[in-house]
Formats: sequence, structure tokens, C-alpha cells
Amino acid sequence: MTDAMTLGALADPRRYRERLELRNEPTEKLVGMLEGMLRIRFAEERVAELVEAGEARAPCHLGIGQEAVAVGVSDALRPSDRVYGGHRSHSHYLALGGDLNAMMAEILGKATGASCGMGGSMHLYDAEVGFHGSVPIVGATIPIAVGAALAAKMDGRGDVAVAYFGDGACEEGVVHEALNFASVMKLPIIFVCENNLYSSHLDISLRQPFDSVGRFADVHRVERAVVDGNDVGAVAERTHRLVARARDGGGPAFLEAVTFRWRGHVGPKEDIDVGVRRSPEELKAWKERDPVRRLVESLKIDRKVTDVQVSGIEAAIRDAVKLAVEFARSSPYPDEPALLDLVYAPSRESAR
Repeated sequence: MTDAMTLGALADPRRYRERLELRNEPTEKLVGMLEGMLRIRFAEERVAELVEAGEARAPCHLGIGQEAVAVGVSDALRPSDRVYGGHRSHSHYLALGGDLNAMMAEILGKATGASCGMGGSMHLYDAEVGFHGSVPIVGATIPIAVGAALAAKMDGRGDVAVAYFGDGACEEGVVHEALNFASVMKLPIIFVCENNLYSSHLDISLRQPFDSVGRFADVHRVERAVVDGNDVGAVAERTHRLVARARDGGGPAFLEAVTFRWRGHVGPKEDIDVGVRRSPEELKAWKERDPVRRLVESLKIDRKVTDVQVSGIEAAIRDAVKLAVEFARSSPYPDEPALLDLVYAPSRESAR
């Protein structure tokens, strides 16, 4: 029971610090994963600066330190799949190829934003790349993803749905209802839990008797896998297996990716004064398990990627982030009529 209920060494930031096992993945693909993680990290670091400066006024929940989960999962997906996120979903949106300009514009409340400037950081949308929305209500998109999985099954094209959520959402009843329904109906959905051991400011040890939330999948007979969420290759490999199984009619799966957010629950600060474990020492230890650093070290040692190449990648992404912020700043705010037009359906008279 203990092995199935607890994370063991996966929850210890002093473990799993070594460089990654790159397996037989092509170097080009691995470099692409690095680019994906850096795109997320640099974008979120810039968002943090905008919040600190008072320029971004909507609540922004940052996932710096967790980039490997979204990039690894997205590697197994295609644009026709249906992906849903929550309040901390910049990474999910960007990893699928979501428009960076539109994300920055949305965060600044501009009309060119992903949700026309009406939603902010927690309401992102880009159906062209398969991201069908995020909302701040904990667990709210999980049943929507289950409905999308039911639609995908009825469509018969082999598409899957993905629901991203954190360990705190597992304390919501809707998660268990969703697992039960998906299992009974054998739906093609991957439940992805980014277990960062915290819900808002509360350590998982104060909320649950065990730290592995994947145990909830077992009681619903849902296939489950637990993986180091800071190993992008391991996340991708396991997701490919689960997605292929779902596409072939094998039913739902639950992927528990163990990771840690470097910033606090909301905003740019590190919140090192909350919880029973979140201290400067604990945070420093988790930063040693940095998913970006581990991949860079592996690429340099095992694939002979040079410092110059890595620096070039970093510079190009920083430039793209800078341009996205400039685009957002220069974009207009929504017109006043949009306040109602985007909330209420048009009347029959105005629609004619």
C-alpha cells in the first residue's frame, strides 16, 4: 500500500538532480523541447516583471519550474486533440504553440488578446492549436474535458482530450465524478495532475493522508502512471504510451507528474514563509532539480550541443518575448460595447 500511496524519492528535491537520460530521441527534437521550456520560462519571468511594475493588473499564477510537464505532454498531442487547463495554464497554452503575442495582450487586457482582452491570465484560448480554454475555478475544466472526450469517442477519429489540474483539485468532488464517468464510458482522456505538493499556501501533508494523488485513479480502474515531472523526456515517453492507448480505445489514463513551482500561489514572489516545508532551503533544493538545467547539461554532454548554440536559442526566445510585450502594449483596449457583446448572446433582431 505504501508504494502505491506515496511518492517516496520523487517528492525529495535532493533526489533526481542528475542530467537526463536522452534515450534515442533525435537531437533536433530534444532541442525543440528545450526551446519550448525556455519559451514558457522567459515569458513567465516577463509576466512576473509586468506584475511587479503594476502594468499587469489581473491575477497571474506562474508555473516557473514546472515547464517540463506541459512540454512533455504536448509532444504526444495533435491540433485536433482537445486540451483544457486551469488557473496556472500559461505553460499548457504555450507548449501547444499558443500565440505568445495573444497571451501577453490578454494579460494586459487588450483587444488582441487570446480572449479579446476580457479574461486575463486565467482565461486563455487557442483552438487552432488544440487549447480549448482555461478557467480559474479549481477543477472546473475537468468535466468539460470529459465531455470533449465523449465527443471525441463519438467522432471516431482517434482524438483525445487532456485535463490539466493540480494536486489541490483532487480534493474536489468533480475530479472523482469525472474519473468514474470516464472509466465507465472508457473515454479517450488523459488526466494530467501537476503534483507540486502545494494547494495555494497549504502543504499536501496537511490536506491529504498520502502525497500521491494518483491513488485516486486506482479505485476507478483508470490506468495511472507516476513520473518525475522535471524530466521532460520521461514525461513525453510516458504520455506517448498513454495517448496511444487512449487513441486505440484503451480508455482513460491518469498521469501524475511530480514537480514544484518556484514562485508563490499567485504573483511573482517566492512565498518562502508559508507552509510547513516551503523555506529558502527547500526552494533552493528544488531549483537544483531544474528541468531546464538538466536537459541543457544532457544536450551538452551527450549530444555535443555547444554553449554558443544554447545562448543563441535563449537570445532568440528573449527577443520574441520582448516583441510580444511590445505588441501587447501597442494594442488597443476593447471598445466599450465589447463589455456586453462578449457576455450576452446577440438578440434575434441584432443578429438579422
